[in-house]
Amino acid sequence: MYADAAAHDAAIARIRKLPPLVSVGEIESLKGQLADAAEGHRFVLQGGDCTERFRDCAGLAVVSKLKILLQMSLVLTYGARRPVIRIGRIAGQFAKPRSQYSEEREGVSLPAYRGDNINDLEWSARARIPDPARLERGYFSAAATLNFVRALLEGGFASLRSPEHWKLDFIPDSGEHAGYREIADRIRDAIDYLESLSATTDNFRRIEFFTSHEGLLLPLEEALTRQRTGDDRHYNLGAHFLWVGERTRHIDGAHVEYFRGIANPIGVKVGGTTTPESLLRLLDILDPSHEPGRLMLITRLGAGAIADTLPPLVRALKAAGRKPVWSCDPMHGNTTVVDGTKTRAFEDIASELKSAFQIHRAEGSHLSGVHFELTGENVTECLGGVQNLSPADLRRSYETGCDPRLNYAQSMEIAFLISNILATERRPSGVHQHLW
Repeated sequence: MYADAAAHDAAIARIRKLPPLVSVGEIESLKGQLADAAEGHRFVLQGGDCTERFRDCAGLAVVSKLKILLQMSLVLTYGARRPVIRIGRIAGQFAKPRSQYSEEREGVSLPAYRGDNINDLEWSARARIPDPARLERGYFSAAATLNFVRALLEGGFASLRSPEHWKLDFIPDSGEHAGYREIADRIRDAIDYLESLSATTDNFRRIEFFTSHEGLLLPLEEALTRQRTGDDRHYNLGAHFLWVGERTRHIDGAHVEYFRGIANPIGVKVGGTTTPESLLRLLDILDPSHEPGRLMLITRLGAGAIADTLPPLVRALKAAGRKPVWSCDPMHGNTTVVDGTKTRAFEDIASELKSAFQIHRAEGSHLSGVHFELTGENVTECLGGVQNLSPADLRRSYETGCDPRLNYAQSMEIAFLISNILATERRPSGVHQHLW
């Protein structure tokens, strides 16, 4: 990929000497929480940009991403009445696999944009040349982003009490969506009540937030992998959670071999061509000891295919005694092209989510997580939703570097939708759990 292999190797060598971005203790805490999620005692919200841009390493951009994830998690917690694990696609999601090696515009063909860690989105031959110096810039951008996220959370940003955190003007005053305003009002009332009790204040100020990205560039991931002192376990300390993608989860491939060797909790994207047999073989390689909290299976099947493809997978894993965290990614299986622009329809996203919950419930399983490409900004990249975005709206604010994302209103709408589903599934319990 790189014309100057020596420059690439030198960049990797320098990254190998840099400090870790996360700690083993944080990673093990996440793994324990994911073990609870696999049993149905917690719920996972994972979301963020399709691919981060270096330009997004800025105060307002980070605040926007963190705010939408925290706000969504609060809505989900209200509906589920169980703790929500927050995992951002942030502070490291700078590389992206592509289906095609090149892109073409008006008869001009250039190498595909593969994320800011590799090349630039700018449409020029020079910008699309892979540059190893970008790997180091990616590390420092991730470090700065994570540092700011931690500062925000320690500084009380998570309370979400301020009115500006609840921009619900997009919700109609009548109709099926009007109840969302009532839910938001109830959540605010609950927060006000609990924060009036001094003993609970810290529950709102100190929350856990985890980072994740796709483990795509193996030399970079290996440079961020360190052996824990005192034993032979190796952890990727560039993120708390990494996932192997649909294109890289080959059983005899280098990515699976790498993921097999790290102790982090890991995700596996599961597409429509996955068979029960191949999935079980993969899990035997990645998690031979059935370690609780080790694996999250992130299904990306499509609204029209999930009814046929998901049940056999759930049944096979149950029969084998497997208890992964099941998560639904309703984005990637529902990508379409409208007038030459990649987009996704909100109705398809919602449909796949509803089907996933129904199928898991029917099979005696738990859907314990969701995975979205989203932003807290008012972009116009996905169609539909309560704003009723049309193909004509795509031209208005289409800003993604790769795949289309849910905007603020669509993200909140989907959070309220999931919250209602979780509320209907909730079984009566006399055990009190903290709302936040």
